[in-house]
Amino acid sequence: MFPKRDDTSHRVLVADDDPVIRRLLTGIIEREGYTAVTAVDGRAAYRILQSDADFCGAIFDMMMPNLNGLELIRYMRTEKRLMRIPVMMVTSEQDLKFTAASFAAGATVFLPKPFTAAQFQITFRILVAERRVAA
Repeated sequence: MFPKRDDTSHRVLVADDDPVIRRLLTGIIEREGYTAVTAVDGRAAYRILQSDADFCGAIFDMMMPNLNGLELIRYMRTEKRLMRIPVMMVTSEQDLKFTAASFAAGATVFLPKPFTAAQFQITFRILVAERRVAA
């Protein structure tokens, strides 16, 4: 396990409209020693971010109702209190343009679906390590 106890938050925002994916990601995040705060769609994640910036990372599904992952990242990159939170984009979209669009919007890491628990765990560790480097 990576060391994770430092001065930053130990909470991760997870926004995905698929309840199975939310449960899977929450379980892995919690086994890594972090707390997952979940949102059922982009609008719910946006509301959380408007009132709370205390996250060491965020994980967004690209395609969600009401507000998609790209729009959430763009919002975060315009808010000083949110711009240092690293973001992982996950998507089942197979077109490479979505990978490029994610990084152009400000994503830190990108993980295509389907993924294994091990693939997510490695990518998650990269995500939270980025917060420690940026802090």
